[in-house]
Amino acid sequence: MKGKPTSFDIAYRAGVSQATVSRALRGSGLVSAETRSKIEAIARELNYKVDKNASSLRRQRAETIALLLFEDPTSDQSMINPFFLSMLGSITHACAAEGYDLLISFQQLSNDWHADYLDSHKADGIILLGYGDYLKSRTKLEELAAHGTRFVRWGAVVEGQPGVSIGCDNLAGGRAATEHLLQLGRRNIAFVGSASANCPEFFDRYRGYVAALEAAGLEVWPDLQVDATDSIEHVGFEATRHMIDTGVKFDAIFAASDLLAIGAIRALVESGRRVPEDVAVVGFDDIPIANYVNPPLTTVLQDTKRAGELLVDTLIKLVRGEPIGNRLLPAQLVVRRSCGAK
Repeated sequence: MKGKPTSFDIAYRAGVSQATVSRALRGSGLVSAETRSKIEAIARELNYKVDKNASSLRRQRAETIALLLFEDPTSDQSMINPFFLSMLGSITHACAAEGYDLLISFQQLSNDWHADYLDSHKADGIILLGYGDYLKSRTKLEELAAHGTRFVRWGAVVEGQPGVSIGCDNLAGGRAATEHLLQLGRRNIAFVGSASANCPEFFDRYRGYVAALEAAGLEVWPDLQVDATDSIEHVGFEATRHMIDTGVKFDAIFAASDLLAIGAIRALVESGRRVPEDVAVVGFDDIPIANYVNPPLTTVLQDTKRAGELLVDTLIKLVRGEPIGNRLLPAQLVVRRSCGAK
């Protein structure tokens, strides 16, 4: 063979059409696994490299996904919630497996930022991680949907919401965390986190907490819920200090995030209360540091690996015009030493 091999050369040797070769090399589900394997083997033998730019131009696609992070307040200068950092690797691997490039940036909710990605063909679709105040961000999501922007977000599945959401079953997770504390004999369980529609993920965790208490025949005391909208250590610290300083009686804390729980543990230790002997603590997320705080944190696991894979898979299906829908991933309680029976 003279010159650079082409997809037509592969098609001739494989006994298929050039269109079938093109579909196989971009991982289309329209090609059988046997045919795809045969085509890929011939491509390797010929040292054939896909001209991604030409392929993208023919399909009017950038073969790129934009991952836009919300700027969260953090204890360092990253402005990225560590929960999303743990999801980033999975998203990167999933994009690579599908032959997509990944463009990472921050959300600019005050600007017409969708034009920078879809209108300029920089990206075929957008993954949104984080949102701040949901009721405020929803307006921007509605604008994106009206503009025809293809996007998928990680977050709570809210009735009538614009776009598609992949999230965790926060209600079931909140209930499991509270039931565990009840099984340990704790009866004055505080909830540190938001209990409003402005933060639907925290609100669902609170609803799970309430459901567990009511099922156990316990009253839900307003003093045992302390607002904490920002998922950051010092907010959990201040919320717990507030309960201590005001004399609220509690023997357990269910915090709506691991970072809030870590801040709560510090406040308890500084006040002379032992964890878990005096106060048991449960968080939510299972970020990597949760296993290394003292004592190691009991928490509710969100499967970030599966979440990243689903976000990418769902967005690519949306780009291709395939049927999709909202998804909730199961929550799993991970028991460590921050909980203990009296």
